[in-house]
Amino acid sequence: MEEIFSIKNIVLYFIIINIIGFFIMYIDKQKAKKGRLRIPEKTLFIVTALGGGIGTIAGMYTFRHKTQKIAFVIGFPLITILEIFAVIYYRFF
Repeated sequence: MEEIFSIKNIVLYFIIINIIGFFIMYIDKQKAKKGRLRIPEKTLFIVTALGGGIGTIAGMYTFRHKTQKIAFVIGFPLITILEIFAVIYYRFF
């Protein structure tokens, strides 16, 4: 029986959560253009905190969405960097 937390599954999870992060930035940008009900900012931060930082940052700059809000410009990269350090710490210490 395969271990749930295998490297393969972890990598697959990070690929999927980052694709989700990228696309929620796209969806929110489209909703903003059309004046429709938006994805809550809290949700964008939750996806980032769940490991989707690369995707949300890529989406933010690809779609030029939330780039004027300092909370996002600093918050998304900060969360992502802290997660990378946590993984490195957990792996090597």
